[in-house]
Amino acid sequence: MAEEDQDALDGTFEPVSWTRGADDAAESQADLSREMDRINEEYAASGAVETQPRLDYAPYRSSVLRHPTKDLHHADPETIELHAPAFGDRDVHALESDLTVQSGGEPIGERIKIRGRVLDGDGRPVRRQLVEIWQANAAGRYIHKRDQHPAPVDPNFTGVGRCLTGEDGSYEFITVKPGPYPWKNHRNAWRPAHVHFSLFGTDFTQRMITQMYFPGDPLFDLDPIYRSIVDPTARERLVAQYDHEVSEHEWLLGYRWDIVLSGSHRTWTEGDTHV
Repeated sequence: MAEEDQDALDGTFEPVSWTRGADDAAESQADLSREMDRINEEYAASGAVETQPRLDYAPYRSSVLRHPTKDLHHADPETIELHAPAFGDRDVHALESDLTVQSGGEPIGERIKIRGRVLDGDGRPVRRQLVEIWQANAAGRYIHKRDQHPAPVDPNFTGVGRCLTGEDGSYEFITVKPGPYPWKNHRNAWRPAHVHFSLFGTDFTQRMITQMYFPGDPLFDLDPIYRSIVDPTARERLVAQYDHEVSEHEWLLGYRWDIVLSGSHRTWTEGDTHV
């Protein structure tokens, strides 16, 4: 990683390299891109259809060691309910879905609205579903002690929100568009801008997590997490669409993104196995 530092003596700019840490990867983006392209070519030639991500997708380096290799352990839902948090309609305030009004001032960044519906595989609305989101701020920084890359923290932006779906399965959040951020999968690795979504069913044993991306991001083809879904059509289901009817005059831009929980057109979720 490098930054430019002005030379006080002659007014020129000299590149200054950051000290590399022990966990910095040496492989280049070109190395990873060639590997991902080869996997895509093999998938296209196979004739198979995979609608979910490969959990052991080698270009996503950490997935090789931490993807599930054993059968899941069955848990007693009633026992879990005795120790898990409880939630209901009264616990979710209407203002929790507006991430721009949760702190002492207005956050910096492009104000946006994300609107959509949560549906089952037959297109029926999933009502009163708890939907939670979390994201980086406009500079690509999370409020988290392990996120220490040199981007500013916004004191007026927590990056978290939640709501309950309506009777038609609808949800809506107002937030700022997150920025891309670096990660240590390989040299000069950057994640596309995205928003994490978490959905609960009727209890905390039914949680599922996914990510929503923004259209036209130039980092899509470079990102091994996004490309761990090897089918291009399935990948596109993670990308929201700009919707001018959701945008508001002189206030914000609007995006629409529906979440399908089951069936062949289901939205990818973290923890899915490939088929």
